Amino acid sequence: MKKNLLLTIVAAILYSTTWSQTSYSLFNGKDLSGWHVDVPAMDTNSSAKNPFIVRDGMLVSLGNPKGHLITDSVYQNYRLRVEYRFPGNPGNCGVLIHASTPRALYKMFPKSIEAQMMHENAGDFWCIQEDITVPDMETRRGPKNEWGVSEGKQRRIKNLTDSSEKPLGEWNTMIIECKGNTIKVWVNNDLVNEGYNCTASKGQIALQAEGSEVEFRTVALTPLK
Repeated sequence: MKKNLLLTIVAAILYSTTWSQTSYSLFNGKDLSGWHVDVPAMDTNSSAKNPFIVRDGMLVSLGNPKGHLITDSVYQNYRLRVEYRFPGNPGNCGVLIHASTPRALYKMFPKSIEAQMMHENAGDFWCIQEDITVPDMETRRGPKNEWGVSEGKQRRIKNLTDSSEKPLGEWNTMIIECKGNTIKVWVNNDLVNEGYNCTASKGQIALQAEGSEVEFRTVALTPLK
């Protein structure tokens, strides 16, 4: 009896460990199933085209018109792996995590925390109607009386290193780990940001169209226990 109970416990632990380490792609390589587009210009301009396409098995943000590609599902406690590159000119983009209310900032950005991908700034946090705390806040965010999460406030929290990105045109790997109210970001294996006391712990995941063409060859999620 005890032996059977022990085997059951061991099997449960092994199953839990395997599950927590199993990643799956949020992008199927064929179409945008599991995602929806929120591009304000498409509301009123019938000629505005969807800036998110699939090309050669990659998910591509064309950059314009500006907006977001948002997962249909809500996620909590996970590790997200994104492999991306700017194929042409250096540009701007980002991964938004814990996204919720659409168009909460500047009638464009969903309520969220952004992990910045802008060339030479990858790993910055941007607070979009959500907030997060990091060590050395005043050094990295500016004067405390200017902090905020809405228009006109100091919403940018600088990363720990701007030297982690690959040369323009090469593939970068960004890993974002969300666990409870903490968020960690790695760029090409360098820990570039770590925050705690995040005001959100779950939400949708969004990719940006923010003026620059960006190719994504991997968008994979690993659940965490």
